[in-house]
Amino acid sequence: MNTEKQLTRRESIKKLLRIWSGLSLGGTAVLSLQRPRPSLAAGDAPKFLVDGVGRTEGYSVNALTRKIFEAVGGMGKFVSKGDVVAIKPNISWARAPHLAATTNPEVLEAVIELCQEAGAKKVRIVDHTIHGAKRCFAVTGAGMVAKNTGADLVHPRSSLMRDMKLGGNRLDVWPVFKPVVEADTLINLPVAKVHGLSGLTLGMKNWIGAVGGRRNALHQDIHQTIVDLEHFFKPDIILIDATRVMIRNGPSGGSTADVAIMNRLILSNDPVAADARAARLFDKKPERIGFIQLGQKQGLGVYDTAISRHLEVAV
Repeated sequence: MNTEKQLTRRESIKKLLRIWSGLSLGGTAVLSLQRPRPSLAAGDAPKFLVDGVGRTEGYSVNALTRKIFEAVGGMGKFVSKGDVVAIKPNISWARAPHLAATTNPEVLEAVIELCQEAGAKKVRIVDHTIHGAKRCFAVTGAGMVAKNTGADLVHPRSSLMRDMKLGGNRLDVWPVFKPVVEADTLINLPVAKVHGLSGLTLGMKNWIGAVGGRRNALHQDIHQTIVDLEHFFKPDIILIDATRVMIRNGPSGGSTADVAIMNRLILSNDPVAADARAARLFDKKPERIGFIQLGQKQGLGVYDTAISRHLEVAV
């Protein structure tokens, strides 16, 4: 990654936000800002999809996470020395990790460690939670991960939201969680589970937790909303946590009877391919999931059968 370019972009964002703050004293201002398309997902850059599987009894989640990144050249492909990294897990529900409503804290901790080893200046954990943030941080294990690694656990609050022009087919101007767009490197780290409205919640839908506004409004025409948000945020990398998967009563669950142990991770720089592969874990055809179908149609990526580099690693 071009660190000088990325740092310049971050400084430009800060400048725009300072201007916004001054303008907003006298009226309403909207930032017209999008993350630039990540270098590995742009144009003719090679797309990849990697399945990671924990095959051995008592396998290490940390080891599997490391091995899956090694398969594509390491975290240094995405994080440069001095980068500010934002990691967007799903920690929206105050549910213990074994209930599979939230991203496995072991996966989150391993990804943070890899970012730090690659030279990240700062790593931020960001999510606009549904349940109270303080309780979510404690119950999901994210608070302990932040303590163990020194990562910043960003508390969602209205002062960190800014109205931005998303330019989507459905979402035009919407409040965005500022630390997400300020980052040099953005990592999407969702958990795979079923969802009563969208069918599944995987990588692309995880961005609903990166914005403010009324969630019930986001749930109207939800498939287009998901694709609009993915177009705006453009993560550098997607790692879907399918170590424990919620197979019923999603998205919040609440019982171990709702959970299947799959011991899998899915890594890709193509959001459509990542979600398509994860959909198959639920015996779902990707083309029958609205946001996956729309994502391909609207140019976000391709189903994984078209990915030139489809690898599998195991521990």
